[in-house]
Amino acid sequence: MHAFAALLDSLIYTRSRNAKLKLIADWLVATPDPDRGWGLAALTGDLDLPGVKPAVIRALIEERVDPVLFRMSRDYVGDTAETVALLWTQRPPPAGTATDAAELTVAGAVDTLLRLSRSDAPAALAAMLDRLDAEERFALLKMATGELRVGVSARLAKTALAQAFGLDVDAVEEVWHGLSPPYAPLFAWGQGHAPRPTSAGVPVFRPFMLAHGLEDGRVDLADYAAEWKWDGIRVQIVHVPNAEGGQTRLYSRTGDDVTGSFPDVAAAFSTPGAVDGELLVRGQHQGGTLEEGGGAASFNALQQRLGRKTVSARMLADYPAFVRLYDILFDGAEDLRELGWTQRRARLEAFAARLDPARFDLSQVIEAADFTELEAMRAGARDAAIEGVMLKRRDSPYVAGRRTGLWYKWKRDPLTADCVVMYAQRGNGRRSSFYSDFTFGCWTGDPAEGAELLPVGKAYSGITDAELAWLDKWVRGHTLNRFGPVREVEKGLVLEIAFDSIHGSKRHKSGIAMRFPRIARLRTDKPAAEADRIDTLRRMIADEAARMD
Repeated sequence: MHAFAALLDSLIYTRSRNAKLKLIADWLVATPDPDRGWGLAALTGDLDLPGVKPAVIRALIEERVDPVLFRMSRDYVGDTAETVALLWTQRPPPAGTATDAAELTVAGAVDTLLRLSRSDAPAALAAMLDRLDAEERFALLKMATGELRVGVSARLAKTALAQAFGLDVDAVEEVWHGLSPPYAPLFAWGQGHAPRPTSAGVPVFRPFMLAHGLEDGRVDLADYAAEWKWDGIRVQIVHVPNAEGGQTRLYSRTGDDVTGSFPDVAAAFSTPGAVDGELLVRGQHQGGTLEEGGGAASFNALQQRLGRKTVSARMLADYPAFVRLYDILFDGAEDLRELGWTQRRARLEAFAARLDPARFDLSQVIEAADFTELEAMRAGARDAAIEGVMLKRRDSPYVAGRRTGLWYKWKRDPLTADCVVMYAQRGNGRRSSFYSDFTFGCWTGDPAEGAELLPVGKAYSGITDAELAWLDKWVRGHTLNRFGPVREVEKGLVLEIAFDSIHGSKRHKSGIAMRFPRIARLRTDKPAAEADRIDTLRRMIADEAARMD
């Protein structure tokens, strides 16, 4: 456990991607099985210890220290695992109890917590915490809760594995979903002790091809095809035949299996192959049913189904899912990724003709005479399900990741509103000492006539380190009230908030929900009374709805 704890500690304070890769790779090479496999599972988010929940950890620490002290410390530190690791008071074992002098290993901790029932796991966790120092306790708690927050994505951890053993990271991705922790076949392959693990009969994930931002450039439409960029979630759908009829899986861009949330789509895809597309739901408010081919609804509607392990019949009926197809990777067992986009598009059109039209359609190519005409078409595209335009080089193969000059994304300009900061909260990780999460609002009417501010959103991204430091100092100097980790501040600072779309919401007092709100700039030049009003945002919602109809 000590080596894994040291790794996590180093990752937290390391900002360079290459340095993080080296830290993980060195640890994987130096650590024996199965410790490295369980550690890798924790880094990639594939470790699930159901007996350990945040409530269990809070109950344990409140048995050891004053609950008020814990809560105040948690509010200051900003991270439960770190707070518990520092405050934990060790208890000696009862007299006459045999003690294990051996170091607690990662595998030992995981094995203990997996074997025990939910009722027994808390006592076992407490006993392990009593054996560890503060750094090791932090690692154990982070691993147990599955919330590492050390600046490492699943893809980065897999890349480190590939670098450690001289493997191709895309090949690692392709076998990943056929394996389970602690990945003994994967390490045996990496060390040359066994052949590449087979994925026969398993629908495997292949890394997505991604796009660079177009920024202010232009391209020649003779060389590039244009498509709308739809605002859902990018998925890969894979069907592999077998004696029982086959298996179908839906994978998100990060390689997560989301089949359980969309069984209706999986059930409709029984043609062997693999395709790339955008997962959307039908726009019922337009009067279009699934059978009638209703258009795509906003991302707000899709969110009703995201992350659900089980989906009710009512949910399936109210939010029917479908996939708008972008590309094809495999037609049966034939790998098409080396073909140019134009050839793959023809194969995709033929493949799509064999699919259920109620669940699958094609993302149509935009017909524009030149780039100037395309600019005008993009400027007028405020359909709530359209995020922008994709530009794909007609001769581009389907390759993993972002390759310069092949695909570009050209997002539509965001909507903006001037909002007043109402509350601030500390962030997490390296931002845990700063007030970096801001709740902001707009006026119900004229402030001079007694109008109030209603919260319309929360944002923490879009600011530089210098702006973060300035905002933190401003919050501390303009605090009115404190509610645990949250500070209410004077209503005097205006932020320009950018967001991709805006929708009505019954969950919020203002009746408003923003999609991807972020801080565009600090409006220190603007009096708070001149910030936008709720009616302005409601008109934006009405405009969005009108464009959908």
